[in-house]
Amino acid sequence: MSSDSAPRKRGTKTTRQGRAVLGAARSSPRFRSAQEIHAELQADGEAVGLTTVYRHLESLAAAGVLDTLRSESGELTYRCCRLDEHHHHLVCRNCGRTTEIEGDDLESWVERTAEAHGYADASHTLEIYGLCGRCQSKTRGGTQASR
Repeated sequence: MSSDSAPRKRGTKTTRQGRAVLGAARSSPRFRSAQEIHAELQADGEAVGLTTVYRHLESLAAAGVLDTLRSESGELTYRCCRLDEHHHHLVCRNCGRTTEIEGDDLESWVERTAEAHGYADASHTLEIYGLCGRCQSKTRGGTQASR
């Protein structure tokens, strides 16, 4: 799917600013805040305001083009994921590297647990935080990884 067709295909309008925001969101393998994406756009010479960045990120997330994740500090962050279907994330607490994972066992457990307690149409989110292999290597190599 091309960067121009993704938002239009999912029902959001495509503008120069919207394409720039989507491009910036796609440029990183980690979840990033609107402020971080805005700073990248500014550094690249894009004339786009922070409010516009927020508006486009919210629209892209609502259309399913971007995933959102609340950081440990409570800030909403954004990322363009490879998987279109429901999935979860392993997130490095140190560098922010994110790996998408599917959890068939988890999905079955959620359904069984909801049914056992009389619930229907259950949904959930799950993010697992830890240290990625690179950050573990830095820690073992004598450089202390920050949390």
